[in-house]
This record gives sequence, C-alpha cells and structure tokens, in this order.
Amino acid sequence: MSQTHPFKPIFDKNSKILILGSFPSVVSRELGFYYANPQNRFWRVLAQILNAPPPETTDEKINFLLAHRIAIYDAAISCEIKGSSDAKMTAVAPANLEPIFSGARIAQVFANGGKAYEICKKYLEDEIIKATKNEVIKLPSTSPANAKFSLEKLTCEWKVVVKTLKGG
Repeated sequence: MSQTHPFKPIFDKNSKILILGSFPSVVSRELGFYYANPQNRFWRVLAQILNAPPPETTDEKINFLLAHRIAIYDAAISCEIKGSSDAKMTAVAPANLEPIFSGARIAQVFANGGKAYEICKKYLEDEIIKATKNEVIKLPSTSPANAKFSLEKLTCEWKVVVKTLKGG
C-alpha cells in the first residue's frame, strides 16, 4: 500500500545534526509522531547519551530535540510498504532535505538504521555532502526489530552524536 510521509521535519535555525529514519512505522503514523512505538528505543537512547530524562509528550519531544540542536526527519517521503518493516519498503521516493539544509546549519547527517542509510546513499548523498561537507554516518537502528542490539549497545554506538554536537 502506498504511503506518504505524514510529518513535517523537526528543526530550527540552531539545529546542528540531522537524524534520518527510513519511514514512520504503523504505530508512529497512527499516533502522529516520530518513533511513537514505545518499543522503539530512539527517545531512550537520545536521553541516555544526552544525560536527560526521556521526553514523554510530543511537545516535550520537539522541545528536547530543539534544545539539543537535533533535527529529525525520514529519508523517504513516500513508499510502498506493508506494515512497518523496512525490508518491505519498495517504490521509495526520497525526502526533500533542502528546507532543512537552508533553514539550519546542519554539520552532520546520521542514518537511523540500514534502510535509512541505503536511501541516503542511493538518493540523497550528493545533497548531504554538498550541504554538510560530510558523508552520512550509519547508526544501528533503534527499532525493536533490531533485537541484536541491546539498549546499552545502542547507547554506546550512538554516542558519536554527542561528539558531533560538542564539535569533536
């Protein structure tokens, strides 16, 4: 079934990094915000690496991201997908990142998982490198489908985000 991305990107002029997922899950689409599935570890991982309590509400999540100079969006603006599995994504149309790059000073783009990374490399790489002077960095997916990565291991791998935010 063809799906169109239901959310706007979250960023402001102070955003320094951009985290791109692949496409919102069924639960996220139903609940109306990024990484809304309580089984997804995205918010817990970010909270741990930033030494902050996990945000709960949508407003708290937006404020949390902006306070930490993090922008989020997804690499696909539309696709054919059954359920939430990235492996089932076909007919991918890449997102337009230009509004984010022109409205913020993004220094680094991170891909949340293999499918997001694949979409970035296939469709968005030139735009990302032109805007940031850096290649996209692949991070392990925070999805519950990525069961081989514990919360602790994810947190360890995602610490590179904090280094980028601190300019390291």
